Amino acid sequence: MRKIDPSAIAKIRSLSVWVLDFRCSSADRLFFNGFQTWTTSHELNPADRMPGAHPLLRILGAPFGAMKYGDGYFIDYSGRQGCFHGFSYMYRRTGDVYTLVASVDETNGYTTFFYDVVTGELKIVKDAGRGPGFDPELHVAIFEGTEDEVFDAWFREAGITRRPAEPIAGYSSWYNRFDKITDETITADLEGCSSVLRPGDLFQIDDGWQTAVGDWTVDPVKFPRGLKASADDIHARGFKAGLWLAPFSAQAGSELVRDHPDWLLTHRGKPWYAGYNWKGFFSLDIDRPGVCDHLKRTFDTVFNDWGFELVKLDFLYSAAPWPTAGGRYHGESRGERMCRAVGLLREWCGDGLILGCGVPLMPAFGKFEYCRIGCDSGLEWENNRPLMRRVRELPSTRNAIGNAYYRRQLDGRAFLSDPDVFFLRKDNIRMKDEEKLLHARVLAQYGSVFMTSDNMGDYDEEQLGRYRELRELWEKKDWHDTSFTENI
Repeated sequence: MRKIDPSAIAKIRSLSVWVLDFRCSSADRLFFNGFQTWTTSHELNPADRMPGAHPLLRILGAPFGAMKYGDGYFIDYSGRQGCFHGFSYMYRRTGDVYTLVASVDETNGYTTFFYDVVTGELKIVKDAGRGPGFDPELHVAIFEGTEDEVFDAWFREAGITRRPAEPIAGYSSWYNRFDKITDETITADLEGCSSVLRPGDLFQIDDGWQTAVGDWTVDPVKFPRGLKASADDIHARGFKAGLWLAPFSAQAGSELVRDHPDWLLTHRGKPWYAGYNWKGFFSLDIDRPGVCDHLKRTFDTVFNDWGFELVKLDFLYSAAPWPTAGGRYHGESRGERMCRAVGLLREWCGDGLILGCGVPLMPAFGKFEYCRIGCDSGLEWENNRPLMRRVRELPSTRNAIGNAYYRRQLDGRAFLSDPDVFFLRKDNIRMKDEEKLLHARVLAQYGSVFMTSDNMGDYDEEQLGRYRELRELWEKKDWHDTSFTENI
């Protein structure tokens, strides 16, 4: 392995912009890390294209959050052959030799990469703010060698070590019930899992327990006993209890939005729509008086009053959606603000386990025990909605397994990777058996979180045998094994 001096290949090197001579051949493969965990991030052929949103879609979709999940509203996608971009790190692979170009510090703003195959120029730009503390300096290192050599060198150079945690297997309620969960359904699912899961595994209650996203009070109709009773039931079965929240989001119909409109992040005088889930939701402004106290109390309740050990924190990108917003960010960049928001989450959760989701990746390095590294799995193999081609963050099983494979190097270095759930069930699924098996095997091979969302009590002997085989593969996983990845 060798460390390359950027000056040796630099055409331009200023404080905040570098342009490197980074030519590739038609046989090379290129990887550009997407904006956040859900963003499709696969190796690219130099002749590929990176399609983006049509300008009209960006204009029409912006008021309702349709383009707010990724970089589609602030990065101009040319759509031209061989024009790619990404965040925090990229690599060129020539056979088994990797040339990794990576940021070693994002606390002053994201490092963005723009590449044009025709010119062979790699432009590196610091996505920084413009306030009194403006620090545009790039902190980038380049390494060449084997896959392990370059990624080990990067994390050593950046001084990043993952938080101590064990790989975890278990169950999530989301893809079984979605938000239609109740005390009765959770009890039934827990009973079904008890015959398959092992002591110490995770049983996670996902979206649907709360009165509204942002309020974080228990729905008294759906859960009349409260969530402490649910956590106690989970513990009685010998499992860890996990709970889903989206701390920096508030749906339009919530009490929080009605009672505290001053807590919302605003842009040009209007609340910022961060996405269209839950019929539209807004971003919370962590600098507004009362917001941090509200969230700190929420986590105190979840961990100390209800007794959950793990929180899955979702839609985290909404904490820092734009580069600078007049006086609201006080010159802070997207990356700075995201790093600060992640630091607050770590402080509020203390020693509680965090599974991050919907978050730009590098701010989560060394901060979360577990982190999603791909989009949501779907109940079908491919998401064929027209919007899918333009919004790289939408659910797609095919894209989920691609991200699990192409971001495999982060597992065990930055955090323990969560590639999302797999399915073995025969009902309420629109995948062929071979698609389900490939999906499950890739997730077992390349992730440290091994979760399903099936009603495990309905497994027949064949499904039970398959689950045990996959769990054994997961426990002995070797992400260097690429023997079955030709269909990814």
